Amino acid sequence: MCAHWHTRGKNRSNRREIAVAEYHKKIKEAFEVFDHEANNTVDVEEEEPTGYIRFEKFLPVMTEVLLERRYRPSPEDTLLRAFEVLDPSKRGFLTKEELIKYMTEEGEPFSQEEMEEMLSAAIDPESNSIHYKDYIAMMVVDDS
Repeated sequence: MCAHWHTRGKNRSNRREIAVAEYHKKIKEAFEVFDHEANNTVDVEEEEPTGYIRFEKFLPVMTEVLLERRYRPSPEDTLLRAFEVLDPSKRGFLTKEELIKYMTEEGEPFSQEEMEEMLSAAIDPESNSIHYKDYIAMMVVDDS
């Protein structure tokens, strides 16, 4: 009985380590989108007196937020349905021009800076469009 409980505890520990590693990877990818100077810092003048936040400070805070499940990520299928509304012919992508149009003319418009940040993360430079299934996979954290 003790050996079984110990093994189960170990599996839970391994799952947590795998989850943490996956979170670290996703957090790093997200952080890099805003790290315009590629110096492991993000400009956050409004929030920090120094005007920037270092990745080393950001990582443990965001990891804890994700582990505590304070903010639930949107399920992949919900994000997919949202993109499909914008892509009624189900091509699987939106052009850069279409994305800019939706981001600036529909709902709460994105600021120029927000738009540039999203475009730099989402748009495939070769096709000049967003293949939204790939983009969603990048954004979604696997919860299993």
